[in-house]
Amino acid sequence: MRKSAAIGIMCKAPRPGQTKTRLAAAVGPQRAADFSACFLRDVAAAIEAVPEAIGRKGYGIYAPAGAEAELRRALPPSFDLLLQADAGFGALLLNAARALLARHDCVLLVNSDSPTLPSAFLVEAVAALRRPGDRVVVGPSCDGGYYLIGLKSAHGRLFEDVPWGTSEVARRTFERAAEIGLEVARLPEWYDVDDAESLGWLQEELAGRSRRFRSGSAATATRALLASMAGAAK
Repeated sequence: MRKSAAIGIMCKAPRPGQTKTRLAAAVGPQRAADFSACFLRDVAAAIEAVPEAIGRKGYGIYAPAGAEAELRRALPPSFDLLLQADAGFGALLLNAARALLARHDCVLLVNSDSPTLPSAFLVEAVAALRRPGDRVVVGPSCDGGYYLIGLKSAHGRLFEDVPWGTSEVARRTFERAAEIGLEVARLPEWYDVDDAESLGWLQEELAGRSRRFRSGSAATATRALLASMAGAAK
């Protein structure tokens, strides 16, 4: 049977006032929702840039029900939607991993807040998971979280006792892996765009001025939004 990696984006419908609330404090609720939609499109494009020969399938993983039409507009037609129960974030990640591992040889769960996420990181993650032996792949974010977690077996302990939304997420995940004797493969650090500061990092990167983040994906949709904002400000 041909190997196929599931690459799922953990996403919400891009609705004003319900998404990117920290970023909304800087740019307003509607503009934050516009960014959210563009980020989804750009992360999905990074997934589609993974060579088909590797074997991969894109998913939008979401909760609660009722967001299907909005997500269909933001994601490519090739993506499937996977509804998960509106539970705690750790349970949501674990349940999504279990569901996708029933259909695929490995799974990557990716955040929706890194529009320039390099496709090369996804390729590296799949390659790490397909090496002999069990392991978890983690892509650490510079804020202490992670932008990606990859699995070939669903290890529930990785998602227990983790203070989601804090700077302790990656560290606690590494601790959980050590507890169960699970090898960790670390990807290069990247960043989420959650607030005014990280939006500035994104603008620097897209302008080619970032010393910290280079060789990211094109982020075509986000570039177009930023250009339209700049034009409107003139």
